[in-house]
Amino acid sequence: MEPFVYLASQSPRRRQLLEQIGVRYTLLLANSEDHEPDPEALETVLPRESASDYVQRVTGLKLDAALARLERRGLEGAPVLCSDTTVSLGRRILGKPESTREAGEMLRALSGKTHRVLTAVALHTGRKRLTTLSVSQVQFADMTDAQIAAYVASGEPMGKAGAYGVQGHAAAYIAKISGSYSGIMGLPVFETANLLRAAGLVL
Repeated sequence: MEPFVYLASQSPRRRQLLEQIGVRYTLLLANSEDHEPDPEALETVLPRESASDYVQRVTGLKLDAALARLERRGLEGAPVLCSDTTVSLGRRILGKPESTREAGEMLRALSGKTHRVLTAVALHTGRKRLTTLSVSQVQFADMTDAQIAAYVASGEPMGKAGAYGVQGHAAAYIAKISGSYSGIMGLPVFETANLLRAAGLVL
């Protein structure tokens, strides 16, 4: 059977990026029968936790949960891949907005400023755990209240760290990017490919 990786992520963008580099994957997602803790509970920020520590810790916890899921279901052995993305404005961590109001507040905070997007990736090969961290800078143009309101009304900010998606309508307000575009989307392709090479999944 051809090599494949278990992807423990609901993000369609991560699936798209794996497909882009020709990696076969099978989704390994929690369901109601797993009785696992709410994934959102894993994303609680600890006191005085830095953005880099936070995103790497959360990714590790998600990988732990996925490995337990794999064993509990008695599935065929294969590498397991997890990833998590967060947005940092100074020392402030901007997660996924819980309401349209919070989404608008996040976008007003980002307007006219440069922030960081951090994506951690963890791969368990079956023998060892490999990790990497991608850090990019994103500069937002000034956004008017009307532009923010229209973007929030589109629904795109919901479910996304920092209340925006670089691959969507928000691109119209992004003046400059330094780093990994795919990392900002949710899975840094170059860094992830290096991890997958160690598992023999890509050349």
